Order: sequence, then C-alpha cells, then structure tokens
Amino acid sequence: MAKNTIQYWNPLLSENNGAWEPIEDSDGQLEQLTLAIDNNSGDYTRLTRFKPGADTFAFGAKSHAYPEEIFIVKGRLYDAAFDRWLNAGEYASRPPGEIHGPFKTDVECIVLEMSYPSQEET
Repeated sequence: MAKNTIQYWNPLLSENNGAWEPIEDSDGQLEQLTLAIDNNSGDYTRLTRFKPGADTFAFGAKSHAYPEEIFIVKGRLYDAAFDRWLNAGEYASRPPGEIHGPFKTDVECIVLEMSYPSQEET
C-alpha cells in the first residue's frame, strides 16, 4: 500500500489550525500535522510546528533506526547536536542512527519531515 493521498490544500492557513495536534509532553509548544501516511509500512510525511520559545532540551537528543528528511519551511531552529541554526529553506537527509536535537527556537518554526520506518536498519 502507498501513502494516503489528499487534494491540494494549505495546512499553513489559519483556518486549518484545528487540524494540528499538540505533541505529548510539550506543554503546547510543539504541534504536528500528518500530511500522508502508509499505514502498512509506517512511512509518513508530517509538519511539526515549534511555537516561539519552544525548547526540547528536556527530551534530549534523538536518533532513529530509519532514514528521514527534513526541510525548514518557516522560521529557524537551533539543533544542539550540530551546534547550528537551521533557517527557512535548509534541508537535511539523515541516515539511520544520526543524532539530532535537542532543538530550540525563538520564532515560530515549521519543519517538513519525511520519515521511512519501512527502511529501518536492524
């Protein structure tokens, strides 16, 4: 099975704010919106919204056993693992196991994430 499909729409419009879900244990500072998912493989495309002042240092750094890609759509995000600010327009293709985060931002930041659990390395 492939990822689900959807007709054109703009999840960034304020009228679509209700589609975003708060991320658990983020005190309302992080929200996510799954754009497409393959329920069989687990592969997904998601937007993550970091509100101004969001800080994930309490969660620590992360890594996944599968590859993922990210694209900064709006704002900027500090990645402590790389000691650098990622600005709108920046892209990364992370191999399985790459450490990233924790993150913080001083402005609203929206990140597009494409993750591929079907390619998990064991």
